[in-house]
Amino acid sequence: MTITLSEQAHNELWQEAKETTPLITAKEQSNQWDCINQYPPTLGQGLIRAIRLREGIWLWIKDYQLHDDLVVRDCDYFQGLGFSFFLQGEYTYDDVPHQAGQHLVCGSGSQAATTRKDFAKQRFLRIDLGLQPGVLRSFLGNDSGELPPELQHLVHSPDQPSNWHLCTTTPVMQNIARQILQCPYQGISRRIELESKALQLLALLVEREIEMRTGERQISSLNLDQLDRMHRVEEILRSQIHNRPSLEQLARQVGLNECTLKQGFRQVFGKTIFTYFRDYQLKQAQQLLVTGNFKVEEVAQMVGYGDRSAFTKAFRRKFNISPSDCRRSIQYF
Repeated sequence: MTITLSEQAHNELWQEAKETTPLITAKEQSNQWDCINQYPPTLGQGLIRAIRLREGIWLWIKDYQLHDDLVVRDCDYFQGLGFSFFLQGEYTYDDVPHQAGQHLVCGSGSQAATTRKDFAKQRFLRIDLGLQPGVLRSFLGNDSGELPPELQHLVHSPDQPSNWHLCTTTPVMQNIARQILQCPYQGISRRIELESKALQLLALLVEREIEMRTGERQISSLNLDQLDRMHRVEEILRSQIHNRPSLEQLARQVGLNECTLKQGFRQVFGKTIFTYFRDYQLKQAQQLLVTGNFKVEEVAQMVGYGDRSAFTKAFRRKFNISPSDCRRSIQYF
């Protein structure tokens, strides 16, 4: 069965759902910057989370499943400048498939009405990032607010037609999207963390747009199976902090050849396996030191350093402070 609605009727169902089902607002969200709405129960089940990161920047996390196929006519992508990351499920806009592993870039301007179709009995999971054009100009424009030529196609006046295009989502983008979904913080820390991740995504999107416009070669993407294997490598590294496995051992455990593992890990995490492991060791050491409960020698051993001098040298290089001074500075408070 397929349900067909106009955009207005669809919006009315959402408004009815807001009035008849309680708005879920997290305990720390007294200022209403982070609101969760239940999906209209007549259509499906799930949640849509709307997060106002700052003036002119919004983040939406949409996670739902429909009872029946849903067609919404005369709908808009975004009112301003928007980016959608499709993480699970398949949609069509004007019969163009949008599926997991892709992201949509939608410029501002006058948008032609489109028809969207969502399919029943599957989970839809996506992240939307919306910006007012002035925000992009404030970040990337010159003193007059003019954007670089390679980005001017993203922003048009309301009387000019907008444009949109689909791109393959890079592993680094997918990793950041996953971090947004799994953000462990609460309160203002959560808001700051989510804004930092949103701006990271924006930076990568801008870089991709410039590459596309200038014809520069783009790094080929990993497939979803390979991406999952890279995250498995991360889990292995974190669980074996005392004894880093060799590249050969890691490749064997996740079923990849060493070359694909090295290149793929760097694409996803932006650093080599060795650098990631060392940074993780040192960050764990820093957290242990600031508690003031352990001596430097104990912390070094707890994070896998058998030699204090090597640990001190690596810690100072990373944080520009010795482990002893780091521990001592906390004890003064």
